[in-house]
Amino acid sequence: MTVSAFMEHNFRHFNARETLAAARSYKQFVEGGGKMLVSLAGAMSTAEIGVSLAEMIRQEKVHAISCTAANLEEDLFNLFAHDDYKVIENWRALSSDDEVALLNKGFNRVTDTCIPETVMMHMQSRLTKYWVEQANQGTGKFAYEYFFDVLDEEDLKQHYQVPIEHSWVYAAKEKNIPIVSPGAEDSTLGNMFTARVMDGTVKCHSALKSGTQQLEMLTNWYRNQSSQSPIGFFQIGGGIAGDFAICAVPMLIQDLNEDAPLWAYFAQIGDAVTSYGGYSGAVPNEKITWKKLSKDGPKFMIQSDATIVAPLIFAYVLGQ
Repeated sequence: MTVSAFMEHNFRHFNARETLAAARSYKQFVEGGGKMLVSLAGAMSTAEIGVSLAEMIRQEKVHAISCTAANLEEDLFNLFAHDDYKVIENWRALSSDDEVALLNKGFNRVTDTCIPETVMMHMQSRLTKYWVEQANQGTGKFAYEYFFDVLDEEDLKQHYQVPIEHSWVYAAKEKNIPIVSPGAEDSTLGNMFTARVMDGTVKCHSALKSGTQQLEMLTNWYRNQSSQSPIGFFQIGGGIAGDFAICAVPMLIQDLNEDAPLWAYFAQIGDAVTSYGGYSGAVPNEKITWKKLSKDGPKFMIQSDATIVAPLIFAYVLGQ
């Protein structure tokens, strides 16, 4: 039985029904000519979402990415150091002493997965020369452009520890789709970049393009693409990765006074509950008043574990 057939047969009610409905609608949307932006929060790259997301990008089911800078860098960390990661099956039982032992061995824990600090230092050494070069030229690049530069290095291929087909960043490079990573300073390599500016290795902060420049780039992409196709929004988690990108539309309408179409599809997978003032758990209809979504467009809210649900939806969209 295929994944799609399994979902059609078994996913009948509650979050399961919502998952199937979101998947059906996503598939119909892109097969009808729609474009889709996917936003990534949480530690989805460390959860190896690239196994399914990369194929979605290659098959042109995803056309833009908005992600936390941690998700951007952790896709490549996994590519270069997967075999050096440490998986802890009983992570809920770890004591403070256990955590200190992991720290002393050079590991940074993300739930059940520990990332070796060596890969972070390796990436810093690769990126610093590009940061220095760009700062000396007095120009900047987007964070993802630096990662694409690293992926172009031939000698790096010997360090691949997972199939390159499992890297969603590499797939994005292949298909030349835009990636925005708002709040880039909230990441390991963002910290390292800032430190290199502070110690004088990199001459200026402007070597890394700002969040407002990223928003301008994404908004121009939306403006151009929406003149040809409806554009949907598939949100994994909440936070800045989602809200940053979705704001491109109200900015066009309210701040640039343009007659821009609203996002034409919306789905979110998250575990946040609806609360007073919380964005991540806000129901989709709340976005109507902010000129992000229309009252008639398809909207789905799946309250579940994205590491389980997103690959299922992607498999359905891919016809698997």
